[in-house]
Amino acid sequence: MTDVAARVRELLPSVRADLEDLVRIESVWADPARRPEVHRSAELTATLLSQAGFDDIQIVAEGGAPAVIARRPAPEGAPTVLLYAHHDVQPEGDATQWHSPPFEPTERNGRLYGRGTADDKAGIATHLAAIRAFGDELPVGVTVFVEGEEESGSPSLTALLAAHHDLLAADVIIIADSDNWAVDIPALTVSLRGLADCVVEVSTLDHGLHSGLWGGVVPDALSALVRLLASLHDDAGNVAVEGLYEAAAAEVEFSDERVRADSGLLDGVRQIGSGPVVQRMWARPAITVIGIDTTPIAKASNTLVPSARAKVSMRVAPGGDAREHLAALTRHLQAHAPWGARVTVTPGDIGQPYAIDATGPVYEAARQAFRTAWGREPIDMGMGGSIPFIAEFAAAFPDAEILVTGVEDPGTQAHSINESLDLGVLERAATSEALFLKALGALDG
Repeated sequence: MTDVAARVRELLPSVRADLEDLVRIESVWADPARRPEVHRSAELTATLLSQAGFDDIQIVAEGGAPAVIARRPAPEGAPTVLLYAHHDVQPEGDATQWHSPPFEPTERNGRLYGRGTADDKAGIATHLAAIRAFGDELPVGVTVFVEGEEESGSPSLTALLAAHHDLLAADVIIIADSDNWAVDIPALTVSLRGLADCVVEVSTLDHGLHSGLWGGVVPDALSALVRLLASLHDDAGNVAVEGLYEAAAAEVEFSDERVRADSGLLDGVRQIGSGPVVQRMWARPAITVIGIDTTPIAKASNTLVPSARAKVSMRVAPGGDAREHLAALTRHLQAHAPWGARVTVTPGDIGQPYAIDATGPVYEAARQAFRTAWGREPIDMGMGGSIPFIAEFAAAFPDAEILVTGVEDPGTQAHSINESLDLGVLERAATSEALFLKALGALDG
């Protein structure tokens, strides 16, 4: 075990250099102008896997972004492990808000800053380090699958899994796209909320009206929309939509002080909802208004707005059905229209939640690898965010054991400005993955 850890530590400088090369590529699939960069990112990923000893490498696409599939066969009697990551990244947002250029990896205080340093090009780096640690002596078969459009909702993943099912089939699947409890405490993610969203449009007039002549008599659509959106929560901030599912969260303490520190909650602003933090964050539905279309302030006039729209995003607790929850949200919006306003709901994306039964020898081997690499007991945690494709993997490969791991920590700020990777976490995550691969080879040996 110490030999594996030492080898990973020896490899880290070269793995970090490869990670930095990946981060410099602006692989934002959501931006059509930068889609050539996503192809360049796939090509570099394929090159890095070739250098790691893979001969069977394909760059594939099924109507969407390029994905990379690389395979090394299993020794006789050993299982095959699928290692997943994604090479596309979120847009950087306002680059002036970054403390260093978003696509130029920069180290500060033991963290590597840049878009994709953690989510999820660090997942690629983790896999590379674990694989290189064994050279030509991999204890298991390894298939690496690096997707190119996860940050856009993985719209072609179902087609990819169907078209390349035999290539991707494995006994164990490691999804390296999640979080750790802290920079010094590892975690297995055992539940994830699903996602359902919609656009609601409220109309009260067939044209705008002078607010002085008609204000106080005729309702404007924006005021009606605000009242409708307010009906989604009670006064304490609990979701007020009927018919939604609630699960049970893991028994983990998440203090109010940590909520404030990790989230950046402003002084004087209170949490919403009631009950334990982890219950609200991992095991209950949540509803957020993530966008509104109406007259911008710069173009506002004394006019009653005839129509306004909002995008509403719902997180679905593990065990619930995202389609049924979207139907319940739609019914609520239609039933709570103020002043008889006309409400139109247009359904959007759906992603199912997932819960993992993390018991048995494979999961115990993973926990032991964490203990050895981190020197700490791992935590089984939920995830308030969604990774809908995990349910798709489970459906495509029902006999595979799925583990959700990651290289992120509470300070990562994935999807936000100043995203970063703790370099110590990268080493421990790569070491634990290498130890886990070795243990899997021994399990079937």
